[in-house]
Amino acid sequence: MNLLKSLAAVSSMTMLSRILGFVRDTLVARVFGAGAATDAFFVAFKLPNLLRRIFAEGAFSQAFVPILAEYKNQQGEEAARTFVAYVSGLLTVVLAVVTVLGMLAAPWVIWATAPGFADSAEKFELTTALLRVTFPYILLISLASLAGAILNTWNRFAVPAFVPTLLNLSMIVFTLFLTPYFDPPVMALAWAVLVGGLLQLLYQLPHLKKIGMLVLPRLNLRDAGVWRVLRQMGPAILGVSASQFSLIINTIFASFLAAGSVSWMYYADRLMELPAGVLGVALGTILLPVLAKSFASQDPQEYSRLMDWGLRLCLLLALPCSLALAVLAEPLVVTLFQYGAFSANDALMTERALIAYAVGLLGIILVKVLAPGFYARQNIKTPVRIALVSLLATQLMNLLFIFVWPLAHVGLALSISLAACLNAGLLFWQLRRQGLYLPQAGWLVFSLGVLLGGMHFLPAWEQGGMLQRCLRLGVLVAAGAGSYFAMLFAQGFRPRDFARRSLS
Repeated sequence: MNLLKSLAAVSSMTMLSRILGFVRDTLVARVFGAGAATDAFFVAFKLPNLLRRIFAEGAFSQAFVPILAEYKNQQGEEAARTFVAYVSGLLTVVLAVVTVLGMLAAPWVIWATAPGFADSAEKFELTTALLRVTFPYILLISLASLAGAILNTWNRFAVPAFVPTLLNLSMIVFTLFLTPYFDPPVMALAWAVLVGGLLQLLYQLPHLKKIGMLVLPRLNLRDAGVWRVLRQMGPAILGVSASQFSLIINTIFASFLAAGSVSWMYYADRLMELPAGVLGVALGTILLPVLAKSFASQDPQEYSRLMDWGLRLCLLLALPCSLALAVLAEPLVVTLFQYGAFSANDALMTERALIAYAVGLLGIILVKVLAPGFYARQNIKTPVRIALVSLLATQLMNLLFIFVWPLAHVGLALSISLAACLNAGLLFWQLRRQGLYLPQAGWLVFSLGVLLGGMHFLPAWEQGGMLQRCLRLGVLVAAGAGSYFAMLFAQGFRPRDFARRSLS
């Protein structure tokens, strides 16, 4: 398997999803703006999303994928089918219970996670109603994530990478055509989330059938493989919960700030998630199963070479993305969001949060590359300890940036960024300390500079319609990316230098 081709496939699908996500967010910003209604929806959407990351894409996949790879490589596909049936049965039961409890306890969940909303009875009731509609999304998307983890283990990376586009398409359709049929109109977004989750699950089922892994869930708590996953999930949940708990605390802080703070941070986070997803998530998705295979095959040299390949690509591409995100904060926000109900002040506040997020983009992406180095070895305790240290650091910085050095919502974004850099540094130190990763020769440092010059000669970003703004932004981004890769080419870098192959 050519890792560079697999990375290109995952990155292209992720890029498509992110572009549709920007279209979705642009439409939501134009139709609903940034106020009480959108704050309510983003809180209601964030909570099931956080649980999804904890139970499915986070702790579950970290525990499940290495063990599934072991079953596949050492015991054969029939044993892997049985293992998948037992694990999917347990996951379905647990998530069904969590979903029902979440819907019943929606008012208490809102009171605990966004207590500032309690000051407005109307806003609190709206958020509760939205949460009851969006909460079943956790069941659907978690089962979709299980299907994606299986497909990734069979090297079918493109299908799970395409799946998030279906949620974006659902939200676009509901926003454009179905909003007038809901009262209040923002309720259309909640139902779009539910439909999108269902589509993401159903789309992957035929692909599971093609590889012979579409099995009926069965419950067997005596199975040794299931208990291995559960034992690994314990510390994994703690580690993933640390980062997600940090986001919940940030939402609590933001709920007490000016109206729109939750929305400003959401839109800035969406922009930051483009490079984080295209590079970090894609690299992590590719690396986890191939690192698990190299560990199961007892090949430490291949393991170290794969880590080196991932870190080189990460620094090569993520560093200029981080710089570009900070430099292009204003044109990105104005071009994509400043229309209709989304005011110039909303754009300014979102721009400031985006610059703060850009500070930690490299750290965020590095974590997604470094952490699989431990998960693949079924060592979850080390990244968990580091995640807890990062959680503590985030909250200390929140207090500093809110009460001592008042930066409002920008301080909340900055604390996440700095903690991500700390997390990445500690993970790298542990990999080196344990002798798991030995850097290969040939590391270089690169720079990027054409963006500042290009911005100097372009007109003000609020001038012109959306098409004109997007064209100017596209020219600027193309000029920056072109100059960077031209410099790499001049220094002797070629795509074949990164065309690694993994164990089949």
